[in-house]
Amino acid sequence: MSVIRIALPVPLRQSFDYLLPAGIEVQVGCRVRVPFGKRALVGIVWQLQPADAFAEDALKPIIEPLDAAPVLSEHLCQLLSFAADYYHHPLGEVLISAIPALLREGKPLPTGQSLSYQLTQAGETTAEADLKRAPKQLALWQQLQQGALAADSITSEQRPALRALLQKQLVTAIEVPFAPYPALTAASAGLKLTTDQALAVSAIVQAQGRFQPFLLEGITGSGKTEVYLQSIAPLLAQGQQVLVLVPEIGLTPQTLARFADRFAVPVLSWHSGLTDTERLGCWQQAATGSAAIVIGTRSALFLRFARLGLIVVDEEHDASLKQQDGFRYHARDLAIKRAALEQCPVVLGSATPSLESLHNALQGRFQLLTLSSRASGQQLPTLELINLQQQPVQFGLANTTIQQIKHTLQQGFQVMLFLNRRGFAPALSCQECGWVADCQRCDASMTWHKSDRQLNCHHCGSSRPVPRQCGHCGSTRLVPLGQGTEQLEAQLQPMFPDYPVVRLDRDSTRRKGSLAEALHQITQGGPQLIVGTQMLAKGHHFPQVTLVVIVDVDGALFSSDFRAPEQLAQLITQVAGRAGRARHAGKVLLQSRYPDHGMLQDILHNGYDSFARLALTERQQTLLPPYQFLALFRAESHQDELPRQWLQQLVELVQTEAPEVQLLGPIRAPLERKAGKYRWQLHCYSASRSGLHQLLNQLIAASQSWPLTRKLRWQLDVDPVDLS
Repeated sequence: MSVIRIALPVPLRQSFDYLLPAGIEVQVGCRVRVPFGKRALVGIVWQLQPADAFAEDALKPIIEPLDAAPVLSEHLCQLLSFAADYYHHPLGEVLISAIPALLREGKPLPTGQSLSYQLTQAGETTAEADLKRAPKQLALWQQLQQGALAADSITSEQRPALRALLQKQLVTAIEVPFAPYPALTAASAGLKLTTDQALAVSAIVQAQGRFQPFLLEGITGSGKTEVYLQSIAPLLAQGQQVLVLVPEIGLTPQTLARFADRFAVPVLSWHSGLTDTERLGCWQQAATGSAAIVIGTRSALFLRFARLGLIVVDEEHDASLKQQDGFRYHARDLAIKRAALEQCPVVLGSATPSLESLHNALQGRFQLLTLSSRASGQQLPTLELINLQQQPVQFGLANTTIQQIKHTLQQGFQVMLFLNRRGFAPALSCQECGWVADCQRCDASMTWHKSDRQLNCHHCGSSRPVPRQCGHCGSTRLVPLGQGTEQLEAQLQPMFPDYPVVRLDRDSTRRKGSLAEALHQITQGGPQLIVGTQMLAKGHHFPQVTLVVIVDVDGALFSSDFRAPEQLAQLITQVAGRAGRARHAGKVLLQSRYPDHGMLQDILHNGYDSFARLALTERQQTLLPPYQFLALFRAESHQDELPRQWLQQLVELVQTEAPEVQLLGPIRAPLERKAGKYRWQLHCYSASRSGLHQLLNQLIAASQSWPLTRKLRWQLDVDPVDLS
């Protein structure tokens, strides 16, 4: 027997040695099933015949191999090994997160075939008149006359018609082997490029075949997607593959449709809304080269590709690209690392680039490509501050705002109202004694969701029915405090009874396909009111929107997070960019009780570009990222003092081993108690990235032997974007 080293999905920072029975061969990157205590786990082969292996008589043999060939390619193994080291996360959990859920469970890898549907001989000879009473069946039958349809291209609306045609034996299912897609010979004509766009496309195309990071900084509506499309076309002609990362599921349908309309090649999506079977099918098609373009959220970064030629990270500034629990990686940063391993260019696109990416571009690490004008030639929308302290306010909207909304609707255009609080109201309060319905597990009030008749905590997920009486004095005079998107929608409907109101937030788009339906309804045109949260701010193209109202911009003006000004400036700029994207001029109203605030005035008069460069100067003066590197330790426990004591031990060790590292803490987290646990933090700042990581390795190793470590839960977040 030989010895192999296996990475297992357990929260232990080590790999495990097992015996490989004679006659069985495995490769690095293959799955195996092994005994682990009283359980059987699926792990990844990480090393063959390790030099420092344990003695054979102390090892157990594997139960069975699960793959004949690796499920993780060599480049993926290198990327995941780097990620595990950089983010200081157990290797086994990192590796297993990079394969589809069905493969993690040990299911066999399906044969490389996809399911398609085609007409039978009876279906080919059927007359159109035979299906005239079933228009949906007729439409699908006519589509199938053009050729077989892949199963994943059948929409949910078409499935009943498909089942009926199968029962009539007019259609049959066939299995088609996965094979590299045929190189693109012709694509739909692209739009005429501006000078800036043409220069950007030329630079990206010339970099194909080698590693080169680009930062595509283009104002909203400047045509960044068109740059992506025309940069991709030459790669598809060579049979190469493209990965496009988007921050939210909400961007996937619109982006997918635009890519599919342009290129007659397989364009697949990857996101959490897919079933496990659908995700496995996408994974296989990417791995075999059958998929030409994959558009997905952050975890799509770990798909296996046969011939990856370009990576695009759209809206690269977005915090959704950072995983906030478990394996806390940043998809933007790992996309750059993967592009280096694959020797292909990577394009980071945004109208409001993160300060980290802008700093890298200004330092020459990234090539900066700038789109300074809108592709349509239309001017950027005008911004106007509405002082909420100087005029009557009705339902959170100033009289001036209401009049401008009414005028826009009467002209036949659409109005978008942005409010980054979902639910009916952020709190429910008693008018008699001031009692507020707080979460029993968190230091936060519960949000009233009127449609669900529930109070929900947006921090821990707990919920309870809306009380009939005050929990303190017994009064029945309970009233909502504040305003959420659900309440704004309810108030707008009677205020503007002649116009439909569409709400886009996480609550209204829970049902599968509901988001695509809402977006389709908006893009159909016609005057209407669109209410939503951050889902509205990211990359959507609504040509009929000419007025955008940011209902409340004050939330982040006085935050303790040093990133809050950057995030607010990005949010204002992105939301404002939804206005006036077609032929008609756009306008943005910012409602605030602090209209003279310096940051609002800077954005209003100078734009995000000026703000970002000023913010970089401030970060340099205060020695904050990206001018120093940050790691954040979080500790939590049901006992308040334990996390502070544990973090204090880290402080003492840092002061001994690396006194040059600057510390902030231990301090209480901004949300002190969450899900019943008290939370403390320790911020570690260092001018040396390598020195910081060496210190983190020392701290993790030392803390494993501390008695307190077994009494609490702790996490390490490298390059954090959320300090809450």
